Amino acid sequence: MKVLYVNHTAAVSGGERSLLSLLSGLPDSVDALVAAPRGQLQATVRALGVPVATITGTAGSLRLHPAHTPRAVAEMALAAAQVRRLARRSASDVLHANSIRAGLVLALARAPGVPTVVHVRDCLPPGALSTATLRLIAASATTVIANSRYTASSVLSAAPAARVEVIYNPVDLQRWDPARLDRGAARARLGEVVAGRLLLGVVAQLSPWKGQDTAIEALRLLREEGRDAHLLLIGSAKFVARSTRFDNERYVAHLHALAAAAGLEDRISWLGEREDVPELVRALDVLLLPSWEEPFGRSLIEAMALGVPVIATNVGGPAEILDDGVEGWLLAPRDPAPWARAIAGLADDPQRAAEIGRAGRRRVEERFALERHVTAVLALYARVVARAAHVADP
Repeated sequence: MKVLYVNHTAAVSGGERSLLSLLSGLPDSVDALVAAPRGQLQATVRALGVPVATITGTAGSLRLHPAHTPRAVAEMALAAAQVRRLARRSASDVLHANSIRAGLVLALARAPGVPTVVHVRDCLPPGALSTATLRLIAASATTVIANSRYTASSVLSAAPAARVEVIYNPVDLQRWDPARLDRGAARARLGEVVAGRLLLGVVAQLSPWKGQDTAIEALRLLREEGRDAHLLLIGSAKFVARSTRFDNERYVAHLHALAAAAGLEDRISWLGEREDVPELVRALDVLLLPSWEEPFGRSLIEAMALGVPVIATNVGGPAEILDDGVEGWLLAPRDPAPWARAIAGLADDPQRAAEIGRAGRRRVEERFALERHVTAVLALYARVVARAAHVADP
């Protein structure tokens, strides 16, 4: 089976990491080709031994703007023409869009007779343009993959007739194996700045909806209680074009100002993009996911795989990943006081924290293993190919 994967950006964020996991687990029977703009994603895909092709990218926001919207439409139209040529040249059996914007590219590409799969990994903000976008994708795609039931419901609320299947994101249980990574060594690599301290972490792009400000406020409350705590912020402001939904550079400045006002400059490590994220997460006492809304929660399953206790937003996909109080805690976003109390509770009861960590590892082994994800995706490909053949020859 020949599959052409389409991604709208060269940056590597959560959705791209899930795509890379899928590519790494594909059997030899799948002939994969990845179409993406030049940049980091192409380089990482090549390192997996998967061929790449270059298409035009877009950073356009799904909101109307007199300058940015026409440019985004033109970029996607150009990318669509490029994808159409690639699909014909490579004789693709399936086209798989790895994002909503890539799904729009496939809708514009109109590759006749080739089934299309659109992977929806985000929940769009309410509005007429968001609704129109999801309806176009639903009408043009053979099948939509949602990364959670929560994401699927957002698609179906806009396009009730959409053909949606839920396939959860995977985690590589070998890479994220606590037996492979020594916790003491992981902490030692961070140096004296974290020695003996309660170590918290957020792994996410720096963007308002990811809620790093809540983590900083929770740290402030813990420090006011006299707790010797430290916070690692792992990630950067990846999407900084003027057309993006949030002003992420301004948000980063706000985070620094918030830390300075609370006197926490020496209690926060701004680590940016890292290749050693498993080692960093292994060093944590608690991983935090304080997003306003989280379509899935990739950093959760990675931390759980390492046996690290997690505290996550109760809005979105995390409630499908863990049971509150069993494999972690689910709390309302943008309210740091309960987050600080939950962190303190774990710090005061190491045995309970260890139990939660072990339960988290069991949960990801049962539900989020890479092999399970690959099997589900390949089964979906078989169904969409069969459906396309039936339509062509009823």
